[in-house]
Amino acid sequence: MTQRTQANNYRPAALNRRQFLGAALGAGAAISFSPSFLALAQESTLITRAIPSTGEMIPAVGLGSSATFAQIARSEDISALRSVLSRMAELGGRVFDTAPGYGASEEVAGAIAQELGIHETLFWATKLNVAQRGGGAADPVAARAQLEDSFQRIGKPVIDLIQVHNMGDPVVQLGLLRELKEQGRIRYLGITTTFPEQYASLIDVMRNEPLDFIGTDYAVDNREVEEVILPLAMERGIAVLNYAPFGRTRLWTRVGDRPVPDYAHEFDAHTWGQFFLKFVLSHPAITAVTPATSRPSNMEDNIGGMLGRLPDAAMRQRMIATVDALPSA
Repeated sequence: MTQRTQANNYRPAALNRRQFLGAALGAGAAISFSPSFLALAQESTLITRAIPSTGEMIPAVGLGSSATFAQIARSEDISALRSVLSRMAELGGRVFDTAPGYGASEEVAGAIAQELGIHETLFWATKLNVAQRGGGAADPVAARAQLEDSFQRIGKPVIDLIQVHNMGDPVVQLGLLRELKEQGRIRYLGITTTFPEQYASLIDVMRNEPLDFIGTDYAVDNREVEEVILPLAMERGIAVLNYAPFGRTRLWTRVGDRPVPDYAHEFDAHTWGQFFLKFVLSHPAITAVTPATSRPSNMEDNIGGMLGRLPDAAMRQRMIATVDALPSA
């Protein structure tokens, strides 16, 4: 992978960066840490964020299981996924986002987490969608079956979060999730989309349904959700999981082999990955960000996005200007 003033709701996590550093270096981390990063790791704590509906604190950077994670989950050799999940847990990450729609990701990750003995401590965020994209109705029987498959794969009697995936028939599928929440089988429920043409429907659901979470895309060069969705989440007390903070691969293509700007040290970003993650996390509506990866070194770099300072409003504008001046992907 290319080189990769505090915001609201910053609170320290229990794992401090001395522990992070010991875990990273003790396991022979593949990433090369700079002296300034090492000093920061000795002094800082992980950034955590509160889930508005309960106040529960979760680490602000986790792991997604689409993209390359999903590709490897379909292969015969899943050792890289075992390593990346183990690495996240060792370094204090807990939020793991998956979905039945990501192929084998949910099943493979569930088996690995149980093998590693971390399935009970992870914050599991999975999804439900048996409806067709574009408004197709959901079959309640099929939806219930998909939910039971998720419980079996994850191996926990109570799943932390299940969200309706990509706005699939909210009437039926949010109703099923409310039933599970009332039964105590899930702790939080929500709905997701990363499709701009579905934003209006998402906004409607946010205004009219009781939600704990939404999941949506947001990046330094993809800021449309700042207009209505993120402010509405803050107004309604809805947590936000961020997807695609790197624009999937778009931002890596745009930066190429350029060095990280010198000013990034002012908010403790030492790689482009941390630059992009800290931009997302500096928005007060964002609860956690879950970039997908299948590489332990990338996981370490991403966890570094929870170190130290975050950019303030003026710095955010400077970051936007830097990225806007790059060639389009």
